[in-house]
Amino acid sequence: MEVSVIRKNMKFMPDSSRIVTRFFMNGDIRTQELVGRIMLMKEKQVNLTLEEIFRGFARRHRSISDIFLKHFENVRGLIDEMHINDEDLSEERKLLIGSYLTMEYSIESSAFFNPSIVEDFDQTNLNKGEKRVVISFRVTGEGHVSSIVFRRGIIDKDNNLKMMPIGNNIEKAEVLHKIIFQKKRIARKLDEMDTLDIYPTIIDKLPEEFEYSTFRASLKRELEDAVIPYEKRQAYNELVWLLDSFYDIQFKHDSDISERVIFPISDAESRGIEDARFVRFIDDDNSETVMGTYTAYNGHATLSKLISTNDFYSFRVTPLHGEGSKSKGMALFPKKINGKYAMLSRIDGVNNYLMYSDRTNVWKDPIQIQKPLYPWEFTHIGNCGSPLWTEEGWLVITHGVGAMRRYCIGASLFDLDDPSKEIGRLPEPLLYPLEEEREGYVPNVVYSCGSIIHNNSLILPYAVSDYSSAYAVVDLAELLVALKNSKKQGL
Repeated sequence: MEVSVIRKNMKFMPDSSRIVTRFFMNGDIRTQELVGRIMLMKEKQVNLTLEEIFRGFARRHRSISDIFLKHFENVRGLIDEMHINDEDLSEERKLLIGSYLTMEYSIESSAFFNPSIVEDFDQTNLNKGEKRVVISFRVTGEGHVSSIVFRRGIIDKDNNLKMMPIGNNIEKAEVLHKIIFQKKRIARKLDEMDTLDIYPTIIDKLPEEFEYSTFRASLKRELEDAVIPYEKRQAYNELVWLLDSFYDIQFKHDSDISERVIFPISDAESRGIEDARFVRFIDDDNSETVMGTYTAYNGHATLSKLISTNDFYSFRVTPLHGEGSKSKGMALFPKKINGKYAMLSRIDGVNNYLMYSDRTNVWKDPIQIQKPLYPWEFTHIGNCGSPLWTEEGWLVITHGVGAMRRYCIGASLFDLDDPSKEIGRLPEPLLYPLEEEREGYVPNVVYSCGSIIHNNSLILPYAVSDYSSAYAVVDLAELLVALKNSKKQGL
């Protein structure tokens, strides 16, 4: 039985006008030389130069003065080394120095792709058959650095999506390191990372529970010893890399959701935040949290991370632990199964796996539940977001990679009580790249990071060749019948 797919006439395109500021410097010596040149300027020249900068850039960023001062403070230590008197550093001169340490970055100039959709927390003031949704996207700019952005919209009774207007200014979040660390858990994570055996020299000096600031102060004391072996310094760097991966972020409440960008923050994700898979998780007490998994990439290694929020203003970010977390494409189930959290993953890069855990950030003992079966998925099979609950079973939207590395989207059905049991799988792709969808940053790709069910339909946002995004609608009853029949036909 074929399943009809209706591609809706809506496109989400990259927009090079969407910009943020980034801290920029060219090493300690060149920065000190730059500051030296600015210090030679007369105060009147400083004011005139600063006024020109404000005329050109103030309208493009909210509170650009605060950004300049923050970037000035980033090099305060270097300036102190120059023995510059504080009375020579007027507020305007500080702002000017900060402006030279600032650059604009177009976050979505290259691609706007890999969408994930969840129900918004606010479902008030809607007409019958409508649902308010939040869609996240992976966006990339120069150098293919990835970050997360959001859009809010309403799906009507006919499954047409109306998007809310987009805000003018993009805001990066304030980073808060307020998490309490447990020494034993940090040590276990370092073991999983196959790090060097030297790190206990600093770990042992920490209390059983410690704050980020305590760790940083302890590390600073350790590094005051100029004669530190290379291996030991590398071990310290690995520890910093790990602990910097734990943080909270906070957006201002006067920002629209379309103005909030989760930009790479820690060294672990310096080259990008990839493929966030969000899901609205309902706990046993009926409390609801939007959780997501994503892959942090630093140009050399990946780290799976969990992000959660109750309002899309405050987010908590933590790395995932356990041998089952050493993979890309992890997707959390929307509720517990038999009292445990459940997660999909592809730990070997080829097959789909299932894991259970008592905690959301520790994943061990993966169970293989799917392997490539049909030619369009022979290279590998993976998930396209978190499973969806239906009365017939867990609906898992999958992606398969076949010849010429063409990515297609499929669907599978698993038992509600034991999702290691596959009930059915579509023998043909649910969605494949049409001729007009084949060209992009990565040709011949359709891909999704999360869908929802609305009005007895599957609402499936998807990326088009890693460049833009669109969405499709599938009749749920028709899809479930096809999945159940696939088992009868000899899956």
